[in-house]
Amino acid sequence: MTATTLSKPIPSSSIAEQIRPIAEDRVILHNVSWHTFENLLADVGDRRNALFHYLNGTLEIMSPLSLHEGSNRFIDDLIRAFSDELEVDLRKLGSLLMKIPELKLGAEPDSCYYIQNEPIIRDKEVIVVGQDPPPDLVLEVDITNPSDRRLPIYALLGVPEVWRYDSYSLEFLALENGEYKPIEKSLAFPDLPAAIIVEYVQQRLTLGESATLREFRKWVRANVLVT
Repeated sequence: MTATTLSKPIPSSSIAEQIRPIAEDRVILHNVSWHTFENLLADVGDRRNALFHYLNGTLEIMSPLSLHEGSNRFIDDLIRAFSDELEVDLRKLGSLLMKIPELKLGAEPDSCYYIQNEPIIRDKEVIVVGQDPPPDLVLEVDITNPSDRRLPIYALLGVPEVWRYDSYSLEFLALENGEYKPIEKSLAFPDLPAAIIVEYVQQRLTLGESATLREFRKWVRANVLVT
């Protein structure tokens, strides 16, 4: 997979036209003003198969593959199942648009979750990061495109933890002094090992998703909920 990089300033209407044919690629645009970025969001609306990340005039547009979305959604299922079994309050907000105009940055993760801060945003239909706390956990699936460009944005947004999955491994990252550093145990779910998540994500391809979720719940009850 290749990334298309454009440096010449482009109006939001032209960028919107480029987004529509994107199927399995990433486009990186430079010299994009914040005004153009906000106009672009208004032009394309919510019904689009692309995620936006903006920082310092650089706009990354990524359209997820089916391979990407399969892993993303199943890890999302595992997080929900784990939370349910442990009776942990969780709010899933998918690819929540997080932007702070004052800092001229914005991001849409593959998935994001409120856990520790779930009580604070529980009754809110609209979440405004900057006024409301950022998600406690962001998930990035790096099947074809690394999420390195997005980490500085999440750091500036104050997201305390990021998970990165690449089909073979899962990495937990914690925000420390403005940078993300690898950690052995998740801050949000310290009793859920990365290796277990990878095992069940891969197992779904042979056992099927529903059966794999049932097996995962059995593992949680036998290994985490032991009294």
